[in-house]
Amino acid sequence: MQTRALVDFGEASLNRAMRLYGPVGDLSVRQGTYYPSKAPLLSYAAVPIYWVLRQIAGGRPGEVPEIPLVFLARVFLTALPTLVGLLLVRRLLETYCKAEVVDLVVTFYALGTLAFSYSLQFLSHQTSANLLLAAFFMLWRWSRAETRVPGLLLAGALAGLAVTAEYTSAMPAGLLAFYAALSRHDSIRAAVKHAGLFAAGAIVPLGLLAWYHTVCFGGPLETGYRHLADAAYQPWHLGGFLGIRTPAPRACFLSLFSPLRGLLLLSPGLVLAAPGLREIWRQRREHPELAPMTVLVLVLIAAYLYFTSSFTYDSWGWTTGPRHMTGLLPFLLLPIAFALQRADSTVVAGVMRGLLASSILVTGLLTLVNYIPDNVSEALFGLFLPLTLAGDLVPSVPVFLGMVNPWSGGVFLLVILCAVGYVGFHNLTGRRVITGIASLAVVAGVVAVHAAAYGNTDGDRGARNLLSQVWFAPPGVKPCFWCTSGRP
Repeated sequence: MQTRALVDFGEASLNRAMRLYGPVGDLSVRQGTYYPSKAPLLSYAAVPIYWVLRQIAGGRPGEVPEIPLVFLARVFLTALPTLVGLLLVRRLLETYCKAEVVDLVVTFYALGTLAFSYSLQFLSHQTSANLLLAAFFMLWRWSRAETRVPGLLLAGALAGLAVTAEYTSAMPAGLLAFYAALSRHDSIRAAVKHAGLFAAGAIVPLGLLAWYHTVCFGGPLETGYRHLADAAYQPWHLGGFLGIRTPAPRACFLSLFSPLRGLLLLSPGLVLAAPGLREIWRQRREHPELAPMTVLVLVLIAAYLYFTSSFTYDSWGWTTGPRHMTGLLPFLLLPIAFALQRADSTVVAGVMRGLLASSILVTGLLTLVNYIPDNVSEALFGLFLPLTLAGDLVPSVPVFLGMVNPWSGGVFLLVILCAVGYVGFHNLTGRRVITGIASLAVVAGVVAVHAAAYGNTDGDRGARNLLSQVWFAPPGVKPCFWCTSGRP
């Protein structure tokens, strides 16, 4: 809506845009003027996309419907940047790990984590993660003397842009500044200089963000969350700093272990980061840059756990997983790769590969739903499986081109199942068959946990009915692309 307002009316406020297009949620209001409550980067980044679409449609406001605008914004602002991020991940991992391990971890990150889920939505979580990953990649190259001062400045600019995409990125961006200072093992004076160069790179995007806050909300540190229009959401952001308070055990436990949305039950392969960090620390003599990197990742884990434990768990919304932890995931990939490479028995290797494969199975399939109500008991058996068996599958490019469901959605289901087979069982012949058996046992165990959590509750049935009506493409029906509702 803000993208439309910027192009149609040349203003960041939404009042006129909502009068033309209808109401929208997640609003902030100041002196009767409405704005999005979110950080503004994606709104502005989508401006050229909408401008081109509007020219194609005739050049007047109100001519471009929601589906093509959001679809193309997803393609260019979340999906394609994630593919670039995968290249950065591969470059990082190849420096330390053998090719087979690199392939497994890249596939896991691409299809078995929240990176997949939020690459397919026009939300800021994966955009911010991609920017943080790119900033970290530049600092890693700096730590290896592979780049000079421009690399530090670019890293700072990327970290600053991450904050303009999602406010919670201020936490990892600040930690990256410390990493810039410590990553070269230089003198204190040089470390301060390096942190200053990193901060200098962030001045422009953070300055623009401060200017946006001042114009819209009256001060450089006044975010939209201080002016929420919906009274029901206001208590989530009261107390502490922007709603961040002292930790609550319930929020921490559910964010990690809830069968509906827990990070480690959706992506159990992430637990391999723990033994991987120990292995990275052991390698610090051979690769000195790994010592500060290990400290960075440990502090990031602690910071993200503190955040998710001290913020209101119920505010995560109808999403896949604890969405605000998406930015942490790129930093866990090198530890996971080290853990895989260190596996010292066929059974241990099988368990590790089973954890990665089960992540792709659970998160990959749930990403084909990607809209998970809070009152569902468990989403794999409560939503995905019954909806798929009924032929209600994800709308996609093939279905818009006439390849109707279940065939269109079945293509993506097949891709995910093939990825599960590759990660869990590829190249396991001869004596390594034991590895495959162990991998299969882990996948079966993770699926069993999700099956046990499914309760076939009224919430499950209500959510299935809702999603089948408003979210999926039913069998035999070609949805409308150039429209707002998607219904033919």
